[in-house]
Order: sequence, then C-alpha cells, then structure tokens
Amino acid sequence: MKFVTQAFAATVLFSACAAHAHQSHTGGIQSAPAKTVDAPFDIVHTRITKEGNTAVFHIAVSGKAGQSHPSAVGKLAGSKVFSYVWPTTLDPSVVGFGKGAGILALAVTSHPDFDDTPLYDENGDGNLNNDGDLWHSHWVVLTPDDACGKGALKVVDIAPGTTPKLPKTWPGLPLLIDSPGYSPVFKDATLEVRVPFDDVGVLSDAGFDGVTAALRVNASMHSPLLCVANVFKVASGSLSLPGKVGQ
Repeated sequence: MKFVTQAFAATVLFSACAAHAHQSHTGGIQSAPAKTVDAPFDIVHTRITKEGNTAVFHIAVSGKAGQSHPSAVGKLAGSKVFSYVWPTTLDPSVVGFGKGAGILALAVTSHPDFDDTPLYDENGDGNLNNDGDLWHSHWVVLTPDDACGKGALKVVDIAPGTTPKLPKTWPGLPLLIDSPGYSPVFKDATLEVRVPFDDVGVLSDAGFDGVTAALRVNASMHSPLLCVANVFKVASGSLSLPGKVGQ
C-alpha cells in the first residue's frame, strides 16, 4: 500500500509539472525537439509577449539554455559567436537605425575573444572590456550575402566613409549593431529578455521567428565582417517569421 501511495503521489507530481511546463509554452511558435541539434540550442518554443510598454522575448530549448559557449581562438579575426536570435518584421528605424536597412533582430550572444558592450560591465570587475563571453543582448540588422555562403545572412557592414543612422548605444564596430544593455535571463530551459519600447504599439502587427546559430568574424577583417556561419535551428523551420507578438 505504501508503494502504491508513493507511486500515485509521483504520478500526480509529474502530471502537475507537465501541466505547468505546457502552460509555460503556450502561444508563439511551437517546434518539435530535434535529436540532431545540441540540446542548449534545440528550440522548442519561441514567443514575444507585451507587458505594458515592455516586450518579453522568450525562447525555450530541449536542454539547458545558455550552457554552451564558443571556444576562444585568442583573437578577433576568425572568432566565433554563439547566439539566440529573434528575427522580426520590425523596421530597423524603430530602435534607431536607418529606415529599411535590413532585417531587425534581437540577439543574445556569447563570444570570448572580444567585448562589444563598452558601456556595461557584465561581470562587475571594473573592467568594461573583458566580458564578451557572458551572454548579453544586441539589436542587429541582417541581410543576405552570398559571400557568407549561398543564401546566408550577415550583420550589415558600415562601408568606409559612410555615416548611417545609428542608435545612441552603438558600440563602435563597423556594423549595424546596437548594445542596449538589456539583461538576458536564463532559467533552466528558458531564456527571456525584457525590452522597453517608447511606443509599444509598433509591435502590434510585428512578426517574428526564433533562431539559434553560430556566427564567425571574417578572418581577413573585411566586409562581410560578421557572417552567420552555422544555423543550429530555426523555430519555424523556414525563417518565415510566422509568430505574432502577443499571440
């Protein structure tokens, strides 16, 4: 009888946990687990919701989110970047880039060989230039460039001698990239980033997708400077941006 009682209690507990997990993964884009993708990057759920004037960007994976970091190569040229990315249909001008500049995406990245958040001290040691390995957020503008591989994307380069419109927290790299300081929060299988908007209404008709990927800095340090070198998984399977904010 004791064994039966314990088994019944375990069943109830498991059912409650499963129900909670299911509830936490409602809405957005549901993705089947993939055995061919490393679990920390195996997206199973992608969602963007609104809370007041804040957008909550959410990704869940089949393993422990943020567990895997790229290995250092000891220099910027040829170095790797691991990323969790929400490509959107938002115009880049919404966050301070030029109108129509490309695909605006929020990215959470880790890269041990360089630091591109010069305004922030993520590890709290008083040095602003040594914490690129810690997960941090960016707005990036993406565009296809076959120089990165057939149909591959890159972060848009800033051509020498040009002065594109840039956000106030642009980190100084010759790329359409912003370092706004939004803190990513990892908890078990999930990653969330809370992003404030002056006008949250811009999100009303926005579409989105979820991507995990590795990027690589060009070994020659020339355009294209930062290519998407290896896509681990696309939430929709086709980068069709089918998600709708708040749904």
